[in-house]
Amino acid sequence: MKAVTAPARSKTLTDLLNKARKANVLLRSESGEQFVLAKVSSAQSFYIGDSDDFDEEIKKTRANKKLMMFLDKRGKQAKKQGLIPMAEVEKRLGLKRNR
Repeated sequence: MKAVTAPARSKTLTDLLNKARKANVLLRSESGEQFVLAKVSSAQSFYIGDSDDFDEEIKKTRANKKLMMFLDKRGKQAKKQGLIPMAEVEKRLGLKRNR
């Protein structure tokens, strides 16, 4: 996903953002393509570059200390709260994971 900062001087875009603050907006182009404009609350994002090389993306992701600290913290929270790992859920339900 690419983040784009909306210019404040664009009246049309400002109006759409104001509508999206109240409810999700379905945008339709003249050609019929559809897009959703939705407010994202409490989302945390981490920039890892724009490479099309997956190996390079993995290296950059692992080098992102802020992201790694976030993932470690979330993992500890999950263990502390007694959440069940997906592999255990699948095992209990007798499901086989497609790999």
